[in-house]
Parts: sequence; structure tokens; C-alpha cells
Amino acid sequence: MSPRSSATATVGLVLLALVATATAARTLHSDAVDPARNSVNLGTAGDFAILAKSGVSTVPDSVITGDVGVSPIGQPALTGFSLIATSDGTSATSAQVTGQLYAANDNVPTPVKMTAAISDMELAYTDAAGRKDPDYVDYNMGALGGQTLTPGLYKFGTGVEFTDDCTLTGNPLDTWIFQIAGTMNIDAGKKITLAGGAQARNIVWVVADATTFGAGSHFEGIVLGATSAAFVTGSSINGRVLAQTAVTLQSTTVTEPTDAISTN
Repeated sequence: MSPRSSATATVGLVLLALVATATAARTLHSDAVDPARNSVNLGTAGDFAILAKSGVSTVPDSVITGDVGVSPIGQPALTGFSLIATSDGTSATSAQVTGQLYAANDNVPTPVKMTAAISDMELAYTDAAGRKDPDYVDYNMGALGGQTLTPGLYKFGTGVEFTDDCTLTGNPLDTWIFQIAGTMNIDAGKKITLAGGAQARNIVWVVADATTFGAGSHFEGIVLGATSAAFVTGSSINGRVLAQTAVTLQSTTVTEPTDAISTN
């Protein structure tokens, strides 16, 4: 073989090796880690810390960081907030909310904004509830107190109960979806904690029935509820509460999750 032919062959082998390495790396990544597998697009519903269709009530003082919205019901369904209307009438403020409160009967363009947010909430619920091929089915028969939960898609044919603390552990890109056919309840004083850098914004609880958060309890993640969400005195959540009926708060702390990736 001539020197020129030998050099050409060597270059060809090198290129083939590089392509094979890149292909293997892509395949390994897609098979081993797919952070987006259980992500849920909230659309404009993700602009709200609390969003509900039939009302949001508070027994003062609650502390809410993020916007609050109701639709198709109007502003009278925002009770206990001592609302102060903005000068243009497109929203209201409250000493209990770091953010704005919106309702379907506010001045334009708020009605369109709220219709879109409710539609996006319902679409997100349908999407998350309909995900196939769960990683875990009826994990520990829905008794999640005392458990450590790794990322994945969890499906429950009944309700879920937290009678003790629960830990979700994973990295900042990991995702969780919990499909719950019944109610979801966390007992008084119990808490959900995150470990390994897990993020509340990547955790979605899809609940077909009512959710109840006991006195002094703490929760993490986005609640997509087909019915109501009730927070008892002193309870808190780092996440979002997106409910298709009503949300009730009793001196509750609601903090919308940050979009920035952090470690904990």
C-alpha cells in the first residue's frame, strides 16, 4: 500500500471511531438518563402559585409567594384576603400575597389570561394522568410515610397517605409523576423532604380526588388536583396548588418553586 493510501485509510478509521463513539455516547445517555421523561408542561398555569376554578379562601394570616388566580368564577371567590384592587382593575393585591390575585371578572386582558391558565391546567392534568408504562404500581400500597422515593412514574389505583415523613431523592434534573386515583393526605406534623438536589418544580402529584394537608405539615411539588385542596392550620407547601375546584388555606405558607437549579 502506498503512503498516501495508508494515510487515507488511517484517517477513515479515525473518523469511523469518532462517529461510533459519539453514537454510543448518545445511546448510553438516552437509555440511562432521560430527565424529561416525566416532565409536565404546565403552560400558563405555571404562572400561578395557586390556581382554582371555584375559589380560594384563607383564614389569615397565610403567606403566599406567587400569583393567585380563579376562573371562571369571579373575584368574590377570593375570600379572606382583604383585597385591594389595582388602579387599572386588572388584578388585586393582598398583604398575605407577594404577587397579584387575578379573577375572571377583572378588567381586560385578565379574563383571557385566566381562561388560558385554566385550560392549560386541565391539559396538564390530562397529560400527567394519562402517562403510560409506570415504573412503580401501587408502591407500598400507597402508604408512603417513612419511604424514600427515587425518580420515576408512580401509579396508584387507590389513595395515598403520609403517616410519617417521606423523602424524595434525586439530582436536580430528575423528575417524578405520581398518578393517584383516590385521595391524598399528609398527617399533621409530617413532612416531605428533598435530598440529593431534587427540585420541587420537577415533582407532580396528579390526584383524582381531594387532597388534605394536616396541621403543621410540609409538602413539596406541584399538585394537579381534579377536586379540592385543603390546607389545615400551619401547613406549608413548596410548589404549586392547581385545583379544579376549591383551595382552602388556614394560616398556610405557599411558596412557588424557583426555576433555577439549586442543590439542597
